[in-house]
Amino acid sequence: MARVPVAATATVRRTARSTARRAGRALHALARRRPGRTGRRKPPELELAARPNPYTRALGMLCVVLLGAWLGLLAVGDVRVPVGPMNTTMTLRPSLTGGTKINISPLGALELRSHEAPLRLDVDVDRLDPERSQALVEHPERLAGLQDEVVRDVEDGTLDLAVRSCTAVVAGAAALGLAVYRRPRRALAAGGLALCLLGASGATAFATWNPKSVLEPKYSGLLASAPSLVGDARSIVSEFDVYQKELARLVTNVTKLYDVTSTLPAYEPDPTTIRVLHVSDIHLNPASWKIIASLVKQYAIDVIVDSGDTMDHGSAAENAFLDPIPDLGAPYVWVRGNHDSRETQRYLEHLRNVHVLDDGRAVSVAGLRFAGIGDPQFTPDRSSAPGGDAAEDLAGARLASALRDQRAAGTPADIAVAHEPVAARGTDGQVPLVLAGHLHHEEMEIMKYGTRLRVEGSTGGSGLRAVERRYPAPIEASVLYMDRDTHRLQAWDEIGLGGLGETTAEVSRHLAQENEPGATPSPMPSGTPSTTSP
Repeated sequence: MARVPVAATATVRRTARSTARRAGRALHALARRRPGRTGRRKPPELELAARPNPYTRALGMLCVVLLGAWLGLLAVGDVRVPVGPMNTTMTLRPSLTGGTKINISPLGALELRSHEAPLRLDVDVDRLDPERSQALVEHPERLAGLQDEVVRDVEDGTLDLAVRSCTAVVAGAAALGLAVYRRPRRALAAGGLALCLLGASGATAFATWNPKSVLEPKYSGLLASAPSLVGDARSIVSEFDVYQKELARLVTNVTKLYDVTSTLPAYEPDPTTIRVLHVSDIHLNPASWKIIASLVKQYAIDVIVDSGDTMDHGSAAENAFLDPIPDLGAPYVWVRGNHDSRETQRYLEHLRNVHVLDDGRAVSVAGLRFAGIGDPQFTPDRSSAPGGDAAEDLAGARLASALRDQRAAGTPADIAVAHEPVAARGTDGQVPLVLAGHLHHEEMEIMKYGTRLRVEGSTGGSGLRAVERRYPAPIEASVLYMDRDTHRLQAWDEIGLGGLGETTAEVSRHLAQENEPGATPSPMPSGTPSTTSP
């Protein structure tokens, strides 16, 4: 047997040991990848699935921030501020529409469209401070400085509320973030994001701030039934200067209101304003007569205008429904609707205190001149096919022609009346204001040639149709404030009452744009082109 050199033997041994070490490492790596062993690596697709979606993480963070901020505002986001003689509580609340809501318990509330932002300012009038109120009574000269005092109080309260709200929002979002994520960095991120959102909301509110919103409040509760607190349209226009002054005026009114809570003051009509109550689409609702009589007394109405559809089928058997009209307390101007028959019209013509308008005929009532036309269609009668918009267009053209003739004769009409808005649009340029109904919801617009079109809702809550709906239709009417000298519309109150089975009430004040402070009065409507003549 041949001998192997020692050097060769050593080389073989080293090679074997090296190969064994490499094999061992390979087996160890293979063992780590075998299923069922601790520390095994997941397949690449499972690793990707385990990673959270960045959009999901961002959405989760946003939900945590919003919920935490809301909880923070609920917990400590209000301040108690004395405003003049009253103690109030100011609070910021999340809202989709923004604005300001002033709660005057137990009398109701008023809402102002003061800004558009995801935050609403709630002001609760908690109580009237007896000592400060008595001081104003004993020293009436202090009322002169009430405006400045109110402005200072509101500024201090707003600043305090802003600081406290920032603290509450950041603390609430950070605390909830820490509870959910259990990481300080995530909690700080949630607090920072909440502060950014609050800052953006505040900037939006500042950019959309509308100091004139106090001119168009929405009243609810007992405040809706106390129109003397709303004020007269002429006085609102003439007394308006800046938002702070109106706020001081509001505080003064509320102070007086608390003194006479048990006996709300009666409404004293302004001798320079003619009040017109616009109703429409009563549809045989007997409750409407009591509501109309109450509004006539409450607002000292000078004349009622009914733009049609008083009946439902126009039958002679329904005529007795009209008998309460002479006792409503004001003259009644009426035009025929598509649910009112000629029989209905003849019956009304013989009732006391009723003025029926048709074929462009004009009458002077309560210092205003009205002209109107009845609806050319009677839809309950299925024996004849309705004419549609073409018939309404023709009726509108006939009314416009009559208005032109009256203007040429030196007796122009102040208000035109038609049932269908399609017919009413034919009077554009021939009269300052035209009233209509039919749609069962309220609308107001200034048409191309300057005529203002006012469409009234259903004063009968859609009549018996109200029971066919899931939610009852509201009962709607409007009080129009007309200047006695110019016979132009100054302002109007939209009155909404809850429908069948409801007990809500709202009053919204609106000013005609040309009568707002600083606005230039609009000229009389110019005549439409001759091509519109019949």
